[in-house]
Amino acid sequence: MKSVKVGLLGLGTIGTGVAKILTRKQEMIERAVGKKIELVKICDRNTSNDRGLGLPEGMLTDNVAEIMDDPEISIVVELIGGTTVARDFVLMALDKGKNVVTANKALIAKCGEELFEKAREKGVTIGFEASVGGGIPVLASIQTSLQANRIESIQAICNGTCNFILSEMESKNAPYADALKEAQRLGFAEANPTLDVDGSDSTQKLAILAQLAFGVKVDWQTIPRVGVDVVDAIDVTFARELGRKIRLLAIAERAEKGLVLKVAPTLVPENSNLAMVTNAFNAIRIVGDSVGPVFYQGWGAGQDPTASAVCSDVIDCALGRTKITFDSLRLWSDEREGVPILDAKEITSRAYIRFNVEDRPGVLAEISAALGKRGVSIAAMLQHPKENMDDKLVTIILMTYEAPAAALQEALDELATIPYIGKPVCLAVRD
Repeated sequence: MKSVKVGLLGLGTIGTGVAKILTRKQEMIERAVGKKIELVKICDRNTSNDRGLGLPEGMLTDNVAEIMDDPEISIVVELIGGTTVARDFVLMALDKGKNVVTANKALIAKCGEELFEKAREKGVTIGFEASVGGGIPVLASIQTSLQANRIESIQAICNGTCNFILSEMESKNAPYADALKEAQRLGFAEANPTLDVDGSDSTQKLAILAQLAFGVKVDWQTIPRVGVDVVDAIDVTFARELGRKIRLLAIAERAEKGLVLKVAPTLVPENSNLAMVTNAFNAIRIVGDSVGPVFYQGWGAGQDPTASAVCSDVIDCALGRTKITFDSLRLWSDEREGVPILDAKEITSRAYIRFNVEDRPGVLAEISAALGKRGVSIAAMLQHPKENMDDKLVTIILMTYEAPAAALQEALDELATIPYIGKPVCLAVRD
């Protein structure tokens, strides 16, 4: 049996997982799919450590040409990360007529249009299941299983670091800083966690989901986003009193005038499926016009789950299944008729607002007036009695009815200029 030969770029955490599966489960995969898939070359800067894989002599190299110039290698797996060297290598592989598999959400979100155009030009494919949701097969489901549906909405918990932090704050009443430190200790968060906690990672994944489900080509940096780094332990406490939990949601949904795209910490009902997603798990809730709501949950990161998704793409590519969907869907092309994207100022939602204000008469009236003159109605208010009567600051929580984001932001900007009110924290609310 002629084998399908694979070259791997990057032997980090995920690369090691992929190499482990392709080398140690080769016979199992061959029995299951009827085709031999053979990892023949791995390129990494460090050739002195094969990560305990026991690789054959000569398989590990630091010369990328050994993969790119080998005519027998038909699939290149890119697991370098980033959008510079990775982009160059992916374009090189495509230009040489090789199919590409990647887990690089930043690369797909930023360079998707360029890469997919090159792949179509060369008659090859790009598999990217592992770029969203780790081991959860959500992209394959959108591209195949849900094709008979008009997708109405997607709500995704797609960053395991953020979900772990919020879960830690809930279960242990931990401050944000302590929860982040624990996430770093356990390896769920990077030493520099900015791209996770500020919402960037989730927003890149949302841009990919929006292309697949709604056909929109969007610069992920233009999508409104708020990260979990604004959430305080007191917000978790008040959310609990309101019968809710806080989750970082990436949302894409059809509205009357266009597609709503946003990423924000969101108060969801405590008995909802999304609220039940804890630890470093991911979950994606998709609503189709025929199928209704479907829910996917699983590990959203980590060596084995992500490597599983990468290898699934490799197998699909080897069997020719990727080629069928790649050619038919025309992803990141002008042939797809995308849904108009709603301007961020036109997005409406309910809101949770926390004010830390000086304890003086008339403060609540000023807050209500600033909101009221812009048509933002207050649905509920919460306030805890001061434990120490000498404290000068008190915390006030307001829940609003549905209101335009622009009107709400105007009111909050005005209130933030008042010295005895201070800058408010605003989170989204969904039922």
